[in-house]
Amino acid sequence: MIRIANGGMPWVLASFALTFLLLGASFLMDYPLSMFLFVVAGFFLVISCLLIVFFRDPERPIGGGIVAVADGKIREIIPLQDADVGECLRVSTFMNIQNVHVNRMPLTGNIMKLAHHPGGHVPAFQKESDANERVTLLIKTDIGVVKIVQIAGTVARRIVPYVHEGTMVKKGERIGLIRLGSRVDLYLPANKIKTLMIQIHERIKAGETTIAEIND
Repeated sequence: MIRIANGGMPWVLASFALTFLLLGASFLMDYPLSMFLFVVAGFFLVISCLLIVFFRDPERPIGGGIVAVADGKIREIIPLQDADVGECLRVSTFMNIQNVHVNRMPLTGNIMKLAHHPGGHVPAFQKESDANERVTLLIKTDIGVVKIVQIAGTVARRIVPYVHEGTMVKKGERIGLIRLGSRVDLYLPANKIKTLMIQIHERIKAGETTIAEIND
């Protein structure tokens, strides 16, 4: 049985409800209206099936080291100085509408801060997306402070957090949902990274793909 992500079920149910409503109405109407309603019902049936794909939430074997936060393709790996993490590596993952949209914890840690920032909805791969709507998580881990930024895009206009400030979350556990694709940035302390295990354009899976090995 396909598991649907928390926050996705209302979309799936609403689409199926509209499908069956239109289908039922098509049997009550005369031609050509009945045929029109039947075709529209078929369209929404396809949409319903696509929503199941979009909001699927499969179980994952948890990888070693620091694991990926999101499904998708690595677009950037940039060393920088961050106000929260200090000297760090920022790993940016772009999610498209075909990816699993549930994000997972990269390391076991305590949620120090969770903040929602309103903003725009330009395509997540553009530089201007830094000003998009986003959710920032600061996490206290055994390697120091780690930061996750979930960024909404043009299609994904809603971020649904699953965690709260002050909670301890294990590596690989679900931390939130970005509806219908977008971008996730992971900030890691540079001095704690032993080996980076991913490269630009590589496709990764949340909770399963090892992003980096940790210094002893």
